[in-house]
Amino acid sequence: MSIGRAIKRKLRAVAMPAVFLAITGYFGWNATQGNRGLVAYAQREALLTQVQTEKAAAQAEKDSWERRVSGLRTMRLDADTLDERARAMLNLAEPSDVIVPYSQKEKLF
Repeated sequence: MSIGRAIKRKLRAVAMPAVFLAITGYFGWNATQGNRGLVAYAQREALLTQVQTEKAAAQAEKDSWERRVSGLRTMRLDADTLDERARAMLNLAEPSDVIVPYSQKEKLF
């Protein structure tokens, strides 16, 4: 019987530290590898940086388009200049226009 008591006494002495060690290991693993752990935090930070970069690019493009569109407002727009640029870009002319052909070597601008 003394051997059985000695074994029980040893198991009791080892059981509580083993339980606490297991709990500590569980929380330690979750602190690093879990859904809210350090690894997931680093991944979220990288994703946040990427999204902020994309947002800045989208904002710059939006600002560019706003500048271009604001030039088309009626108060600022010169109808003659718009007509001239539209004809130049579309390569069109009216019958009353005078067309002066230039060679490839003679650049206007």
